[in-house]
Amino acid sequence: MKILFGVQGTGNGHISRSRELVAKLRGVGHEVEVIISGRKKEELKEIDVFDPYRVMKGLTLVTYRGRMNYMETMFQLDFARLMNDVLTLDTSGLDLIITDFEPITSMVAKIRNIPSVGFGHQYAFRFNIPFVKGNIFERYTLLNFAPARYNAGLHWSHFNQPIFPPVIPASLYARRTVDLLPAKVLVYLPFEEVDDVTELVRPFGRYEFYIYGKVKSDSDEDHLHYRSYSREGFLRDLMECNGVVCNAGFELPGEALHLGKKLLLRPLDGQIEQESNALAMVELQYGMAMHSLDGVVLADWLQLPGREPLNYSRTVDYIAEWIGSGDWDGLSRYTEAAWKATF
Repeated sequence: MKILFGVQGTGNGHISRSRELVAKLRGVGHEVEVIISGRKKEELKEIDVFDPYRVMKGLTLVTYRGRMNYMETMFQLDFARLMNDVLTLDTSGLDLIITDFEPITSMVAKIRNIPSVGFGHQYAFRFNIPFVKGNIFERYTLLNFAPARYNAGLHWSHFNQPIFPPVIPASLYARRTVDLLPAKVLVYLPFEEVDDVTELVRPFGRYEFYIYGKVKSDSDEDHLHYRSYSREGFLRDLMECNGVVCNAGFELPGEALHLGKKLLLRPLDGQIEQESNALAMVELQYGMAMHSLDGVVLADWLQLPGREPLNYSRTVDYIAEWIGSGDWDGLSRYTEAAWKATF
C-alpha cells in the first residue's frame, strides 16, 4: 500500500513510537511517506529514520512551568497556513493515511475521504478507559485534535477494550541485560523548569539523579547529573535506573513498565490526557502520582521497592498485520493477540 504517515512532533513519545511503526511498515513492503508537524525542523532530534519526510508547521500545544497555556496555544495558530498545507497536499495514489495525533494528515483524510487510522495513546480514549472529567473544551480537544476513521489506541492495560499494548523500542528488547543501579533515578520533566526540578531532588543525596528536559549541555554536580537529549544515552539511563520520575505522558511510562522500573508521574496541569494517565497509573497500582513537585511524595516513593517487568509484546508487528490485512473493522482479533503474546 501507499501510506501517508503523520507524526505529531511536539513530543518525543510520538516520534519514538512512530519510528517503530514506520520502520515495520516499510520492512514488510509498504511505501510510506512521512509528515512531521508541530515543531521547527531544527528542534527535531534524530529523525533521519523517517526519510523521506517533510516538516510542516501544523499545530503546537504551548506549556509553561508544568501547565497548559491555552491562550498562547491559540495565539500561535496560523490557520491560513494550516489550511493551505491541507488543501495543497498531494494525495494522488494514496491507499491509507495514518496519523499519530497529527492534524494536517487527519484533516486531509477527512476532506478527501481517504481511509485513515489513528495510531497512538490518544486514540485509546475512544474506548472505555480511565478518563478524568476535565472540562468540555479539554475533552473536545483531545478527541477532535486529529481524529481518524479507525483507531489503533495504545495503553498500559487493555481494560477489556480493543486497544493495543504500548510500542516499545526494539533496542529495549535486545539490551535488557544491562546491570541495574539501585540508587540511579531517571528524571524526565520537560515541561518543568530545570531549577525547579533541581530544588525537588537536591535534598536526596543518597540517590543519583539523571535529569533530562530543558538541559542544553551535559554536566555533573555531586549526585545530580544533567543530560541533554540523546536517544542512545536516554535509553541506556532508562535501562540502568531503578526508578523513573516523569510527566504523565504515555510512551516513557510504558517503556519503564516493560522494563520493570518503579514510576512517579507528575501530570501536566490542565492537560486532560496526562491527568487521565496519572489516574490510570494509580488505579492499576503500577505507580504513584504527584500533582506538584512535591518532595514529601518523592521521599515516600524513593523508599518503595522495584517492580516486576510487564514484558509487553512487539506491538507494531500486530498493528502492521492489521493494517496490511485491510480488515480495519476487525481490530479486536489483533489487539487480543498482542496482549496474549509476551517477549
